[in-house]
Amino acid sequence: MIGTIIRKLRTDFCTSMCKKTAKQYGNGLHINHWSKFTSKTYIGDNCHFNGMKITGNGMVTIGSNFHSGGGILILTSNHNYEGKAIPYDNTMVDGNVIIEDNVWLGQNVTILQGVKIGEGAIIQAGSVVVSDIEPCSIAGGHPAKVFKKRNEEHYFQLKTEQKFF
Repeated sequence: MIGTIIRKLRTDFCTSMCKKTAKQYGNGLHINHWSKFTSKTYIGDNCHFNGMKITGNGMVTIGSNFHSGGGILILTSNHNYEGKAIPYDNTMVDGNVIIEDNVWLGQNVTILQGVKIGEGAIIQAGSVVVSDIEPCSIAGGHPAKVFKKRNEEHYFQLKTEQKFF
């Protein structure tokens, strides 16, 4: 009973902090553990976060029905290693991150700037996503590589029936 109350209070607090920071968010937002969003973060409907940190100056768009494990890191800026000093100068290279609808990220996933993760994709726990992931792909590793595809017929049938968790 006490544990349930504490979890509810934590979720309510973390969700309210996101709503104060994110540029836009949809209905059914659930932030279950501490998360840090930027003012350039756009979040769709029915999204569930279990711990995320977004840093940098790029925009982050997260589609509807998103789910994640904890320890998610999204980096939208990187040091400029092609600048006027070695190993890098005092300028940054920014890039947007787009996560389309119905994406599931496992625990401790890192996503670098400029990446697009397609609709229905699943990213394996502990992965580092450095390039785009096609829709309905299952990817993992360092760097994340597609190793399997979802059954797209089944996926789109569930989507048509609006069977979202």
